[in-house]
Amino acid sequence: MPNIKTNTDLKNNYNELSKFCHETGEPVFITKNGQEDLVVMSIEAYERLSSKLELYRSLDEGRAAIKAGEKRPLAEVMNDLHR
Repeated sequence: MPNIKTNTDLKNNYNELSKFCHETGEPVFITKNGQEDLVVMSIEAYERLSSKLELYRSLDEGRAAIKAGEKRPLAEVMNDLHR
């Protein structure tokens, strides 16, 4: 279940929210005037999320290249990766 707080909670309880994000790795959803506004997360959680997104983009590019018939020998790819 998402952890939802108000922007006032963010202002008044920053240290508590920061501790929660770092200890749990979970984001906190911030509302403003009753509406969704921000998501706050630890830098570690953000970096994990960013890494996953980059991996998914790379996989999508690979799938598209395969569909387009753009293939390379495995040995060539492995040589590129080692460099």
